[in-house]
Amino acid sequence: MEILITGGAGFLGYHLTKRLLADKHKIRIIDIDDSNRADYPAEVFFQKGDIRDFDLLDKTAADADIIIHAAAALPLWSKKDIFTTNVDGTRNVLEVAKREGIERTIFISSTAVYGLPKKHPIVEDDPLIGVGPYGESKILAEKICLEYRQDGMCVPIIRPKTFIGPERLGVFQILFDWIESGKKIPVIGKGKNRYQLFDVDDLVDAIILTMEKDKTLVNDIFNVGAKIFETVEKDVGALCQSAKSGSRVMPTPASLVKLALKIFEKLKLSPIYKWVYGTADKDSFVSIEKIEKQLGWQPKYSNAQSLIRTYQWYLDHKDELKNKTGITHRVAWKQGILGLIKRLM
Repeated sequence: MEILITGGAGFLGYHLTKRLLADKHKIRIIDIDDSNRADYPAEVFFQKGDIRDFDLLDKTAADADIIIHAAAALPLWSKKDIFTTNVDGTRNVLEVAKREGIERTIFISSTAVYGLPKKHPIVEDDPLIGVGPYGESKILAEKICLEYRQDGMCVPIIRPKTFIGPERLGVFQILFDWIESGKKIPVIGKGKNRYQLFDVDDLVDAIILTMEKDKTLVNDIFNVGAKIFETVEKDVGALCQSAKSGSRVMPTPASLVKLALKIFEKLKLSPIYKWVYGTADKDSFVSIEKIEKQLGWQPKYSNAQSLIRTYQWYLDHKDELKNKTGITHRVAWKQGILGLIKRLM
């Protein structure tokens, strides 16, 4: 099949491309950032462009069989760019799919649409109350998907937990840097809360099922996340133990740390945004029963296994990563004031 991946140069897009090429599909990518173009083989059609550019998107999508819509403006972007990319861009993608008669469009949403619920596990029909522009924009984008689904289109919606794996940097690079340096790892609160993560390979498996299974089964909304996960203290502790650097988990007073991070964020001194520090001391996990039963999907990796294999990839490639910073998940984020705090730990 001919598959267009929006945001194909991102963390998920990179892993999707590798897997789909191995499965003998033809791949097209459209992405606003082409700095990683050299990572892709010559047979991948790579279009540098913005999904907010309807004409370019339409041209790139022509004759595609499936669109995997993974492009998104992340929380570190400006509020305007988040809404125009995640909402207007999604409408563009679906309108192009409708115009071109594309078989199905798979939308990669986020569990950020649930906000900070008190009930766990979270199921797909729980209330949507997004935190910040990113979560709010994903809710609006999902509503657009439902509009086009009502017009007879097949638009599976996947809501992944925060996913990691080889090539994942961003906020996790900060954690890995501190662990490699043997520093204490401050967790917000006591670390007794259960926080579900997810492995990118398991997410790719879920996406492929929505490509291949019957439309009557996939034209739905699915939570995805790790099946096996412990408390923050245990999962991060397992990573520290595996690293053998002397690093260890250190509980902190949640209210004081959250206040400090909120101030640092407003002053643009820290890359840690509200969704991260706002949920870090809370239970945060979704039910994956629906996709297990409906599509037969089963995740392979636990939280701890994903953290450890991502950290090992970081160690193996850290020399290549020096002096590369930005605001995507495939590069390190500038630590800002956190770099100073690291020296004190």
